[in-house]
Order: sequence, then structure tokens, then C-alpha cells
Amino acid sequence: MKITSLFLTAAVFAAPLIATAGDSNKMDAKKDIVDTAVAAGSFKTLAAALDAAGLVATLKGEGPFTVFAPTDAAFAKLPEGSVEALLKDKAKLTAILTYHVVAGKVMAADVVKLDSAKTVNGQSVTIKVMGDTVHVDAATVTAADIQASNGVIHVIDTVLMPKE
Repeated sequence: MKITSLFLTAAVFAAPLIATAGDSNKMDAKKDIVDTAVAAGSFKTLAAALDAAGLVATLKGEGPFTVFAPTDAAFAKLPEGSVEALLKDKAKLTAILTYHVVAGKVMAADVVKLDSAKTVNGQSVTIKVMGDTVHVDAATVTAADIQASNGVIHVIDTVLMPKE
């Protein structure tokens, strides 16, 4: 199936992002979502945002969680000054970050069967499968099923914005 192939291919390409964390799909079962993202090296902005919002302890918790994780390049797509402004607005930052998290462990095989998923923010993201590509709202999933001890990470190329 093409979708399964996409996610397997995405997981292989994710390996350089997470080389210090172990196998691209299996990960080091001892590392939680936050430690896995930090070890990848391409989620520095996300890690700083989680810290500024006071969400690090939550995402280091038992879970399980599914995180649609925007890369540093995804944050760089935001208008100039946006990240700095968000880091100073804890309420808005928290709303945005919790919009990237779904309670439970939703693997790629499950994501492709959904048309939406309720986030911890309380709003739902839209999920669309178009050919070999999976979109979450306006973002494209670029790597999937990066496992952590307390959930799973799906890498996305755009920061998700909740509806106002």
C-alpha cells in the first residue's frame, strides 16, 4: 500500500534527524517525547517553546501522547518576529503547542484511517490523505512513528495554528 510505503520511507529519511536517539522507528525506549525531540537536534525551537509554556514536565509524563512536531524549519516559516512574540505570550503559546498533541498513541497506520483528531487543546485537527502524502491541517507529515517511551512523534513541516 502506498501510504504504508510513505510512512516507512519517511521513517527511513527521519533517521538522520534522530541519529543520536537510536533506530528511526523503534527509538530508545528509555527516552520520552521531549528527550527524543531534543536528541534529534532539529526541534530546538519546539523545545524552547515547550519550556516557555511550562509543558516540558507534562510531555515527559506518563502519556501516552501523539505529537505532531514541527521542525525548526517549520517555525522559520512563520512571519518574522512571530516566534519571539509567542515565547512572551504564554497563553497563546500553550494553546498552539497543545494543538499539536493528541492524547493516546496514534501510529501512522491509525492516522491514515482518520479524517480528524481531537487535540489536547480541545480543538480537532483535520487529517487528509492525498496520494502518498498525509496532511494535518496545512502541514505535511514528513516522518512518522518515531517512538518514545511515552508516545509517538510524527514530524511535520508547518506549525499548526488553532482556530481563534
